[in-house]
Amino acid sequence: MTRTNPRDAPAAHPAAADEDALKELIAGELGAVRDRSFGLTTDVLDEAGLTSQVSPLMSPLVWDLAHVGNYEELWLLRAAAGADAMRPEIDGLYDAFEHPRAERPSLPLLPPDEARSYIGTVRAKVLDSLPSVRFDTADPLTSGGFVYGMVVQHEHMHDETMLATHQLRKGAPALLDPVAEPLRKDPSAGSGIGEVLIEAGPFQMGTSDDPWAYDNERPAHVVDLPAYYIDVEPVTNAAYISFMEAGGYDDPRWWDPAGWEWRAHHAGNHHAGNHHAGNHHAGNHRADGAGGKRAPAFWHREGGQWLRRRFGRTEPVPPDEPVQHVSWYEADAYARWAGKRLPTEAEWEKAARWDPAAGRSRRFPWGDAYEEGRANLGQRALRPSETGAYASGASAYGVRRLLGDVWEWTSSDFGGYPGFRSFPYKEYSEVFFGPEYKVLRGGSWATHPLAVRGSFRNWDYPIRRQIFSGFRCARSVDGEWR
Repeated sequence: MTRTNPRDAPAAHPAAADEDALKELIAGELGAVRDRSFGLTTDVLDEAGLTSQVSPLMSPLVWDLAHVGNYEELWLLRAAAGADAMRPEIDGLYDAFEHPRAERPSLPLLPPDEARSYIGTVRAKVLDSLPSVRFDTADPLTSGGFVYGMVVQHEHMHDETMLATHQLRKGAPALLDPVAEPLRKDPSAGSGIGEVLIEAGPFQMGTSDDPWAYDNERPAHVVDLPAYYIDVEPVTNAAYISFMEAGGYDDPRWWDPAGWEWRAHHAGNHHAGNHHAGNHHAGNHRADGAGGKRAPAFWHREGGQWLRRRFGRTEPVPPDEPVQHVSWYEADAYARWAGKRLPTEAEWEKAARWDPAAGRSRRFPWGDAYEEGRANLGQRALRPSETGAYASGASAYGVRRLLGDVWEWTSSDFGGYPGFRSFPYKEYSEVFFGPEYKVLRGGSWATHPLAVRGSFRNWDYPIRRQIFSGFRCARSVDGEWR
């Protein structure tokens, strides 16, 4: 079975494959994600770079590397194939809930060479056992290859976390900066400025039949929404600078009370979030002076110009890219300043998935099959694209770039859908339900296509800025903020 390019999308929707074809797809995706993981760790950094911790709230990269292999062993060898534990003594070291990130550098972690050898042995055993594992429709763990899809998605999520760790690293760039087209505006796409009216009415939210969807995406259920407007494109750096220059960071009218307190302080110290975002808040010390925060993370002003640090490179802030590395509090404040609000996650999903002509929800904004070139996903470039790019990825309503570029904050707290059932373990979703976490949608340029879809839900604390997060605005037809 051949490996695919680490940036390639899955060949087909997994539900469309018979068991043999699905196993071939799984083997290819396992190889592709591992190539990507090595490309972010052992292929680009020496032992010191892999074992050091760039922040007390981020894991050393060598922990992430061994963790994805240990997770794979737990689920694909022990649970799916019925194998004995290979190294049970290390399970606790790589349990994300047993040891917070601040503790991980002090643990007796596998050194890089041993970590790479361990996860390689796990992978070889997984591929050897794959032909004999039956995808039993009566077993929710193996039906449709779910557990294999869960493990592949999990590793891609950690790869995105690894990219956030690279962004926090100081010193010379370790990652190449690929050029992927189209990152620039499609001349036929129009300005990208404006909003779209989403008519009132019901739509189907979530999914009950996507074989690799997580428990928090299930079950499908009908949500009836009033009419609303939503931005055609995410908010750009240029628009956000207008908010900054208008004194947006200094006017408490625009800020949630907790956000107003947050912006006045230099840094925060919170627990790690979910596997996908899973990053910490670390203030930009050059933009966050004694008077508090004044700009997105990694920005600083020099000679009258806003600059940003991006993977070890300092460059002018591109005006036409979506603003990135902003917290929920910043997104919410901007939206209020603009006379709008953040969309609820139901509003976001209806704009992204609902096809009013067909009367059904799509898997992706443009249709049910992933198509290369319709979204800036999968680390094709180490940055978002310009407004007007990827116009062919628009939803049925004409809303663009709903997948890729930046995770989009919504106004919604994270919780289960009606009829939610935890599967296969509570620690993936259920333990995070509650008002502490805000939902993000749509994935970023760092998210792999296999690890995101129109129903996918991410979540994190409202202070998070190291994640590749941005936003778009919405407003009610009656003009009210809420």
